[in-house]
Amino acid sequence: MEKALRVYAEMLRLVRRLPRDSRPYYAKYTRENFVNYRDFDASDSKALDELFHRAYNHSLWVLNKYSVDESAAQKLKQVCFHG
Repeated sequence: MEKALRVYAEMLRLVRRLPRDSRPYYAKYTRENFVNYRDFDASDSKALDELFHRAYNHSLWVLNKYSVDESAAQKLKQVCFHG
């Protein structure tokens, strides 16, 4: 659970790097996705790792879409893969 909250916090920090008019959409999108998975089985580490990997990859896609340097997601990468 703690790792999931750290991933969520890092994703919200990345949302702040997006253009102002797109931030509300992606903040809401991030929250809705985390809410949808809150009842996820935390004991299934493989499935959790997949979710974190997907969150990281999707974040990179969004950053690239808005021409934000991927290095901004370095901390998210550390949390998702080494956290």
